[in-house]
Amino acid sequence: MASLGKIARRTFLIGSAAIAGGVAFGVYAARQPFPNPNLDDLSEGSASFNPWVIVDNERVTLIAPHADKGQGVFSTQAALIAEELDIELDQVEVSFGMPDQAYFNTAITEAAAGFPMYDHSPTAERVRGFLGGVAKLAIPMMATGGSSAMPDVYTKLREAGATARETLKLAASEESGVPVADLRTERGAVILPDGTELPYTALAARAATLAPVTDVALRDPSQWRMLGQPMDRIDIVQKSTGTLPYGIDFRTDDMRFATVKVNPRQGGAMNGYDASAAEAMPGVERIIEITGGVAVVANNTWRAIQAANAIEFDWGAAPYPADQAAHWEHLAGIFDDEHLNAEARVEGDVEAAAGEEITGEYRSPYIAHAPLEPLNATILVTEDRVDIWTGHQVQQFVEQVVAEITGHEVDNVHLHNQFMGGSFGHRLEFDFIRQAAEIAHQMRGTPVQMTYSREEDFVHDFPRHITMGRGVAKVLDGQVNALDVQIAGQSVMRSQMGRMGLSLPGPDTQLHEGAWDAPMFNLPNFRVRSYLTEALAPVSSWRAVGAGPNVFIFESLLDEAIHAAGADPLEERIRLMGHDVSVGVLEAVGDMCSWNGANIGEGRGRGVAYGFSFGVAVATVVEVTNTDGGIKLDHVWVAADVGRVLDPVNLENLAQGGTVFGLGHAINCEITYADGMAEQTNYHAHEGMRIWQCPPIEFRALENNPKIRGFGEPPIPPSAPALGNAIFAATGQRIREMPFNKHIAFV
Repeated sequence: MASLGKIARRTFLIGSAAIAGGVAFGVYAARQPFPNPNLDDLSEGSASFNPWVIVDNERVTLIAPHADKGQGVFSTQAALIAEELDIELDQVEVSFGMPDQAYFNTAITEAAAGFPMYDHSPTAERVRGFLGGVAKLAIPMMATGGSSAMPDVYTKLREAGATARETLKLAASEESGVPVADLRTERGAVILPDGTELPYTALAARAATLAPVTDVALRDPSQWRMLGQPMDRIDIVQKSTGTLPYGIDFRTDDMRFATVKVNPRQGGAMNGYDASAAEAMPGVERIIEITGGVAVVANNTWRAIQAANAIEFDWGAAPYPADQAAHWEHLAGIFDDEHLNAEARVEGDVEAAAGEEITGEYRSPYIAHAPLEPLNATILVTEDRVDIWTGHQVQQFVEQVVAEITGHEVDNVHLHNQFMGGSFGHRLEFDFIRQAAEIAHQMRGTPVQMTYSREEDFVHDFPRHITMGRGVAKVLDGQVNALDVQIAGQSVMRSQMGRMGLSLPGPDTQLHEGAWDAPMFNLPNFRVRSYLTEALAPVSSWRAVGAGPNVFIFESLLDEAIHAAGADPLEERIRLMGHDVSVGVLEAVGDMCSWNGANIGEGRGRGVAYGFSFGVAVATVVEVTNTDGGIKLDHVWVAADVGRVLDPVNLENLAQGGTVFGLGHAINCEITYADGMAEQTNYHAHEGMRIWQCPPIEFRALENNPKIRGFGEPPIPPSAPALGNAIFAATGQRIREMPFNKHIAFV
């Protein structure tokens, strides 16, 4: 195993100091479950055995608390419970539930431990356990992000289903006099030896009087009925017919509709405004001042947006460089000790290593989140309570933010989480929640739905952070002998956490994620350093966070070195790996595309790239043709190892969707600033991949990973470098900057 590097040691020392200083929480306390929130207002005759299962005399309800923004986690959570509960998904209702610390995400802190996620050593696991315990007691966060949903719920939801099943069997035993050992369950009923079926709903009242049976054994995957098999997502019919309600579709009596205008120079002041023209427009009811801008309230959203566009504003200056060139110039000047975020990985001696040098500078731009459903929230504030209807990824913080604005106790603020039409990280933010709450607070008793215009969604986004990578590689005797990677950018975590009122102690690991943890243990000389600035535009988590730009930097430099060495791009990557799971995905993708290193024809090329993010190894091969009109994408192959596969169809969809997402943004998308404002304000200027550009994408899932992992983000990082490497193979042109369409045409 490679050395852990300075960042890992620093994290461990911080943890050790906290324990020595008496900050550590007892193991017993950290392991205790939170109280079951369903018991607070459970109706008579209903039973809830844990926070995830409710049974009454009419139905079984499963709670799937992780937010669904299109990745399918709503269905998979329900299937995990139903598998052990012995009930079919067409027999249950599924709910997001209400925000509560009982739904604390146990996996979201794993990456913060400072160890690569392939490191399962006792030391790494102890530090992860310590951090998880501290987080649970200090900030028990109900959150969906970082591809952590499946690692979080894989065991706990199966245990929830098994507990409910065994408790219902105990209730049936007391009803019938038949020993529990002689009972079985099937399709939502306990079956007596004579074949009599006792539906769970009929057993609810008696089960409610019993202590839940928590000493349960989980079934071996060989006994699974639905998990591991192709499943129909429970939302697929509604999504296919356009009937699934999203946050923007919510309606209730006497609603008003609002939109906002705030300074497009993020963080700049509003010096003044003239709303006289807007006030006279049809349907406009109120103009309300909010922090940093104004809101227009009207009788429908379109009229509110039209009126907002008619307001004349005097906006203050941006607190960051006004023009894009200055952003790049600033990054170029921070590769020094003063701005060092971390020397994250050190193996051997990259400076003393022998070999021919290859150098490169690589750039990844700001990118907008741009979910198809614009940000929105509906809020009703009354004297006694507040109700919120929106889709969000950090549910408890939504309630806290709104409570601070309205003056209510948090217990009287209730979020009804909704399906989201995409997020990609934007619905981790709270600016739109605050704005909606400020409006509703000034219109108490009236439900108000605030919706961003598409332009507001773009210009007031907190985009993916800008990065500049500088690399030096050395090749010797036909092999890569050294890689020295430097990455400069903003701290996503400090920017984002700062807006939540939180702080980030120590370095930001996302600034070098996807590079420092590349499991190339057979590379004798390897160094990764990251450099931090907070002087540029405010940024946020964008799908795959640090790994997206960093894998592009790392894999592009590596590919240049491999070609300079005269080695085979796939075989040399396999040689450098000392990680069996990673070798497996590289070998698999080579098998899928029949890679043999041979020239595949004039003007054609294949590129391979590997990415490790969120504990998942992914290998991607892209094949292109250089036509008279530009680059045509012919075929893509993707192999990944997420550990246990729960839904192969959904996993393949995530692989294909993530690859399209990664390729489309690499080809077309960037946010640039002029006069402190984002220049791209709609999809025409920030264009995803078009249908006619999309190649066939083949996917293969492996199951050698010792831990189950999430897959919402890992397909994205290797997509861009695989395409860039394929373009080089086909044309001889090396592209070191995204978006690629600035340098080459596509058809």
